[in-house]
Amino acid sequence: MSAPAIPHHIAIVMDGNGRWATRRFLPRVAGHKQGVESLRRCVRACAVRGVRVLTVFAFSSENWNRPRDEVSGLMDLLAGALAREVPRLSADGVRLHFVGERSGLSERIAAGLAKAEQETAVNERLVLNVCFNYGGRWDIAQAAASLAARGEPLTEANLHGAMALAHVPDPDLVVRTGGEQRLSNFLLWQSAYSELFFSERLWPDFDEAALDEAIAAFARRERRFGQTSAQVADAAGQPDRRQPA
Repeated sequence: MSAPAIPHHIAIVMDGNGRWATRRFLPRVAGHKQGVESLRRCVRACAVRGVRVLTVFAFSSENWNRPRDEVSGLMDLLAGALAREVPRLSADGVRLHFVGERSGLSERIAAGLAKAEQETAVNERLVLNVCFNYGGRWDIAQAAASLAARGEPLTEANLHGAMALAHVPDPDLVVRTGGEQRLSNFLLWQSAYSELFFSERLWPDFDEAALDEAIAAFARRERRFGQTSAQVADAAGQPDRRQPA
């Protein structure tokens, strides 16, 4: 029996932190703190399983509209996590990239992001993309504006190369936790052919078993990219099991 297919690149919408806290009569920021623990667990699990790229949706461009105390708590949480987690991630061979618009961030946060990227730049075990102040529509718009500024034609290939995640392949698997079934402006361009998996678990409860469930579901999918099942089987040198022998 062959080993299950492991996605090269997994992307996750980490949803449900606030609801996790509310159900426990805790402030919403407590859910975000627990979400950091879940992210640490997920990063380690992905590295062990052979996933090479993990992209997570940490803070969307729309999240600025949340209550001021929650946004402030998230900024403080990020600053603390950078100081605490970056040395651990670097020791584990994780390379950090922060993806999103930085012009609206405080000088302290922007400097922390740049420092974390610099300190992990040589690591090769796992690329961790943290989408912070990010939106899929922003990504497409900034790519188009970049091409226009350079006087380059607006082709699909050029646009793809100007995207904020051009340094990694598109995600094979996009996971959303928390029971919602939508992308919420996450990797709109890059997820065109991604397999989607929706988990009922709130993000702070997403553990290794939940990750394995998502990977197992991915392994059962047939990725055709516009081809037929027969063409996919032929390219893989296997019999088409959907057709009579």
